[in-house]
Amino acid sequence: MKKIIQSENAPKPVGPYSQAVKAEKFLFISGQLPIDPKEGKIVASEIQGQTRQVMENVKAILQSADYTLGDVVQVNVYLSSLQMFSEFNTVYATYFVKDYPARATVEAQLPKGALVEISVIAYKQ
Repeated sequence: MKKIIQSENAPKPVGPYSQAVKAEKFLFISGQLPIDPKEGKIVASEIQGQTRQVMENVKAILQSADYTLGDVVQVNVYLSSLQMFSEFNTVYATYFVKDYPARATVEAQLPKGALVEISVIAYKQ
């Protein structure tokens, strides 16, 4: 059984997809862009601010499904340039402090001129 998850504290999808889908004990969160949900647009211009916004969007979706960052088991990170990896990682590390989730990071051309996009899979026992 699957359930669609929608948080008002995260940006609305920019295409035909759901913010997240819960399937049994898993929560699959679609790639989140650094869009401020109140403004409806990307407001930060540098990688640190955009990473913070993406992670806050992810947290809001997790919370709306009664999950936390501690339930995250897999993170997929897309950076517009891998040269920003170190700056990205500094901010990312403030959200995950122990028992880190598995992670993949790749360089990609992102929608809306974003510098970062993150999707996650969470599991709750």
